[in-house]
Amino acid sequence: MKLLIAGSSGLVGSELCRELEADSANEVVRLIREKSSDTSGKTAIWQPNQDLLSPEVFSGVEAVIHLGGVNIADKRWTSDVKQAIFNSRVQSTKLLANTMASLETPPSTFLCASAIGFYGNRSDERLDESSERGQGFLADVCDAWEHATQPAASAGIRVINMRLGMILDKREGALAKMLTPFKLGAGGKVGSGSQYWSWIALPDVIKAILFCLQNKEIEGPVNFVAPDEVTNLEFTKTLGTVLSRPTALPVPAWGIKALLGEMGQELILSSARVTPQRLLDTGYEFQYAKLESALRGIL
Repeated sequence: MKLLIAGSSGLVGSELCRELEADSANEVVRLIREKSSDTSGKTAIWQPNQDLLSPEVFSGVEAVIHLGGVNIADKRWTSDVKQAIFNSRVQSTKLLANTMASLETPPSTFLCASAIGFYGNRSDERLDESSERGQGFLADVCDAWEHATQPAASAGIRVINMRLGMILDKREGALAKMLTPFKLGAGGKVGSGSQYWSWIALPDVIKAILFCLQNKEIEGPVNFVAPDEVTNLEFTKTLGTVLSRPTALPVPAWGIKALLGEMGQELILSSARVTPQRLLDTGYEFQYAKLESALRGIL
């Protein structure tokens, strides 16, 4: 298969490219910006901020996977940061979708990242792909992000909106940031600890993407989360057990709000109890279905 990958230098994108290129039958083309340092493998230039993307890069491409976007947890959410988060996702997705829709022979499949932020703060309500969108900045971003793929779907391209949960990896992301304080015995629940954290191990993200590529009946929103529903308190205790460290130093909700503002409220204190119903219904088998085995495997 020939695939076009946007966001190939990120955590998921770099791992996905390695997995795909391990099979010599695949041809991977990385969409990069002109000043990008990612020059590995075959590349094509685009400038989504300027709506610049040559239709020629889609020649022979069977599937497009879009994983790009400004990191939502790098900086406190000022109005400028929020606009950059929104634009980096929606504008680039519109460009890909509109360009593919204009082609005489478009790719057959378009997998585009989204996030479980779509559901907002929902307490202990069980959420699957049929659940309505929630409220808040991330819900607004995810809703617009998914709607931006519509031109591709209207052109007959199979579109999959990958609603990613908290991705567990020891090198980057939330788990990586937790490791140092937890190893020092300074870990603990955040806020009440009752908020649900829907997670997925990085190997399962890659495996599920390949599964969706191969299973033609899958389309629309797909929750990329493990079936093990845990609260922040349960996550905290499990990580402490795996690291053989105490977890008796809680972080108060007011501290998170004071330090991180809206970002802390939506990323850390909000609750989304999300189930991977679509993956389970189509026969996907998780490599890491339980949190403890995932943490042990990763760490």
